[in-house]
Amino acid sequence: MPTNTATARQIAEKLLDIDAVALRPDEPFTWTSGIKSPIYCDNRMTMSYPEVRQLIYRSFAAQIREKYGEAQVIAGTATAGIPHAAWVAEELGLPMAYVRSKPKGHGKGNQIEGKLAPGAKVIVIEDLISTGGSSIEAARAVQEAGGEVLAVLAIFSYQFPAAEKAFAEAGFLFETLSNYTVLLEVAIEKGTIRPEQIEALKAWRENPQAY
Repeated sequence: MPTNTATARQIAEKLLDIDAVALRPDEPFTWTSGIKSPIYCDNRMTMSYPEVRQLIYRSFAAQIREKYGEAQVIAGTATAGIPHAAWVAEELGLPMAYVRSKPKGHGKGNQIEGKLAPGAKVIVIEDLISTGGSSIEAARAVQEAGGEVLAVLAIFSYQFPAAEKAFAEAGFLFETLSNYTVLLEVAIEKGTIRPEQIEALKAWRENPQAY
């Protein structure tokens, strides 16, 4: 769950306002995986709205100061986590790095770009957690490069049970600024969705393949 409920609601409202999140329970989107989804989340949109991106990076920074004060490096996941990691690192006055999805096929073959000293305590910044797979791969890459991953922090999560399980099995902590449950609450209040649609939307989170 989000650390700060007021912040979680504020971010959910902003994501809806700028169309970073679209809800279409009656005309579901189709993901690349083939899953039918009533929600589409594109947090890259937040880059284009200074007020929203500032809310996000300041919220990340406050969370890190409060819970992960020993952090020494902020590492963004390529590509969507990179700008947020840069803003958070600037806010905290910390070094920044980023994690490629796979090592470069030329030059030094780096997967981690930027300086990562052995034993450095790292916060990984992600934009979105769905199944958790790519975030966990990024955290493992940091570990393999000699870093100590304190946590993976993301803007938003669909709250799939599979993600909770995957992170637990991988041994990484993760937290999000907002999530699907909070978003639905805000969407009902704003009239974005109708009350009679809520049960189907909740069921999707528990079993997306059956939607």
